Amino acid sequence: MSNFFVLGEHDLTLAEIRTILAENKKLKLADKAVDAIVNCRKFLDEHIQSSEAPVYGINTGFGSLYSRNISKADLEQLQSNLVMSHACGTGPEIDKSIVKIMLLLKIQSLSYGHSGVQLATVERLLEFYNEDIFPVIYETGSLGASGDLAPLAHLSLPLIGKGEVYFKGERLTGENLLAKMKWEPIHLKAKEGLALLNGTQFMNAFGVHSVLASEDILNWSNTIGALSLDAFDGRPEPFDHKIHKIRNQDGQKIVAQKILELLNGSEIIKQSKQHVQDPYSFRCIPQVHGASYDAIKYVTTIVSKELAGVTDNPNIFPEEGEIISGGNFHGQPLALSLDFLAIALAELGSISERRTYQLISGSRGLPDFLVMNPGLNSGLMIPQYSAASLVSQSKQLCSPASVDSIVSSNGQEDHVSMGANAATKLYKVVENTYQVLAIELINGSQALKFRRPLKTSSHLEELIRNFRQQVPLIEEDRILHTDIVKAVHFIKTHRA
Repeated sequence: MSNFFVLGEHDLTLAEIRTILAENKKLKLADKAVDAIVNCRKFLDEHIQSSEAPVYGINTGFGSLYSRNISKADLEQLQSNLVMSHACGTGPEIDKSIVKIMLLLKIQSLSYGHSGVQLATVERLLEFYNEDIFPVIYETGSLGASGDLAPLAHLSLPLIGKGEVYFKGERLTGENLLAKMKWEPIHLKAKEGLALLNGTQFMNAFGVHSVLASEDILNWSNTIGALSLDAFDGRPEPFDHKIHKIRNQDGQKIVAQKILELLNGSEIIKQSKQHVQDPYSFRCIPQVHGASYDAIKYVTTIVSKELAGVTDNPNIFPEEGEIISGGNFHGQPLALSLDFLAIALAELGSISERRTYQLISGSRGLPDFLVMNPGLNSGLMIPQYSAASLVSQSKQLCSPASVDSIVSSNGQEDHVSMGANAATKLYKVVENTYQVLAIELINGSQALKFRRPLKTSSHLEELIRNFRQQVPLIEEDRILHTDIVKAVHFIKTHRA
């Protein structure tokens, strides 16, 4: 099996990105993409030589400086100045895994041949990706319109020997990287700096990461929810297909069926029940998880479309002989969607924490805090506090970024998406939700001990056997931080 993935043969899909990342594949350009990039650059060079007409960002200034014409002799300096002046990121550095996705998405967008970059520029970005050279990029600074200017400027600085990168465990200046690799700096031609900085690759890298994570989180939410339902001696009737058929919500029907599949063969779910109804956090799993399922499906569609998009400006159409200035860099489609996804994932965390609370409450024959000797031992009292703290923080992070806009560039850029803030907030909600589910898994697996000798389904029993290799049964108090860390790792590295 080839360890290369060929970009530019067709539109990139999320499933392909999952495979590329999981199998650590390297990238190369399809012949079709090479031809598109070369032809676009050739058209642009010929246009610049044959016309004195102002074209935004090619022979004019940027933003509100669009009215300033730039001489042909200064066109390359204009692009280098753009990259350097726009590298104004602040805050913590973003994770290298996000930088890797940014590189992938930027290469993919440029491969369509509507951006006017040199082939050498794209090939250098490919070398960055394939050699695991990660530019240092900061979390804040993008307004999510005019593209992710600041973070993409930091991504681009090392091309011209500026900025910083991580390479083989070292933090190097862009100049030192070029020397180490024996590379010449890229001499940016007209339009190239703008093509590199305009775009939604910062936002969408977080979007891709979060959508892929949300698929896993939803699967774990269903699996852990089913485990907790059985450990709580819950009733099966709320998952009957007839209930969900008459409401006709797709996600709800899918989740209900999944819960029943997960519990198929359980001795506990079949036993007679003393209680008539379960709390909402168990009874309404299909309605709550199902709504998040539908939201995730919608956001996946938007993020997938963005993967197949060209989001810089102006756009070049060699076959039509046109250069058109527009607004494809505006992040509104992502901003709204990423805010929505944060809410959907936060709700999976919220209902998970409520199930944890019920499991430790001393109800249904379970001991207080699921501990063998309560009083002397506090058991699982405080992990619920941690889950509650995480859920509360996620709720705060769900205040939508996309409803805000602040005027920039002397009023020329008078409506911005704030999609980058939506993206970075979402990233934190993703991590919080993993941790909340890990805490529920610890509690659900612990509670099941008190249902013995009855067994749950074979699928869930196997899950617990695997989990116990990482997190043993809690028989007396110990440092539970370690258990939570191991449980999060388990969820992230195993299939639900």
